[in-house]
Amino acid sequence: MIGALRAGLAALALAAMTPGAPGWAGGPWRALDFAQLQGWADEDHAAARRVFAATCDLAGAGGRGDGAPGVALSPEDWRAACAAARDPAIEARRFFETFFVPVLVSPPEGGLLTGYFEPELHGALRPDARFRHPLHAAPDDPALRRLTRAQIRAGALRGRGLELVWLDDPVAAYFLHVQGSGRVRLTDGRVLRLGFAGRNAHPYRSLGRALVEAGAFAPGRLSAQRLRAWLSEDPERLRWLDVNPSYIFFREIAELDPDDGPIGAMGRPLHAGRSAAVDPAFAPLGAPLWVEAPGAPPLRRLFVAQDVGAAIKGPGRVDLFFGAGEEAFEKASAMHGCGRVAVLLPVSAARRLALAR
Repeated sequence: MIGALRAGLAALALAAMTPGAPGWAGGPWRALDFAQLQGWADEDHAAARRVFAATCDLAGAGGRGDGAPGVALSPEDWRAACAAARDPAIEARRFFETFFVPVLVSPPEGGLLTGYFEPELHGALRPDARFRHPLHAAPDDPALRRLTRAQIRAGALRGRGLELVWLDDPVAAYFLHVQGSGRVRLTDGRVLRLGFAGRNAHPYRSLGRALVEAGAFAPGRLSAQRLRAWLSEDPERLRWLDVNPSYIFFREIAELDPDDGPIGAMGRPLHAGRSAAVDPAFAPLGAPLWVEAPGAPPLRRLFVAQDVGAAIKGPGRVDLFFGAGEEAFEKASAMHGCGRVAVLLPVSAARRLALAR
């Protein structure tokens, strides 16, 4: 039954979706067969299906995640796949091959792949000689949201009761601002989960780019590890943090289990090694993604689009979530290069896209 369904629906979609046809946002798109996905047969399809099932009920529900290449996706497009994702009688690989069509979204030269993680920092609920660097809740006063990073680091919010926690490392605090969420291990052993609660009124400016332009690093030689080490070597270098005027405010997420990932753009926890941030104009939130990248070993894996990011813009631009802690930081920092990205669209949407040409 499933094989016949796959053969009938996918054949119609693939027959009409020819290479080089005009696609979304004026770019090319190309439908692929699953046999063209390198390493597809060796993937852990069951693990990927569980992650897809965790948010499929929200896919196509509106907002930033209901757009797709040349066709608007609705909850109806996802309904059959979402129901089947929870059916143990359907083998996981067959599930994906039955209900989806892979559509190449990355440009010919490859899409830019990066990684992100959830930092784990050390902190205290009261300041002392060690824990001196606060993270703040969002102020209600609009005037306070116009303060720059430099002004806030200099103490402009002091005494207003906005401090959530004090950290022992200003560099780690900065990286937490870049990530937007994280874990703080308190002195009593408890873990405080923090999530994004807003930002000030100033645009983000890349600290790394500013340092390259200033000659502190050669182009192409700067990584997150090198930046963190460079900033930590000399307290005088901390003034460079103020190059980025943007400042992030946080909130405590008490409802998260300690083992859960941070909350993504779909309002559910992210999954290490399976969740990804995308540009919803090119990959609808909730959609499975097939990602290939060279390396030792090469990356060939199913992810699910469950998050967004301010710097994640354009076709094939994907930010892969690697989890929490130092090991995740190392993996995320090493993930920077070009790769091939295919969005797995529901067969009904792929048919509509094909017939619209």
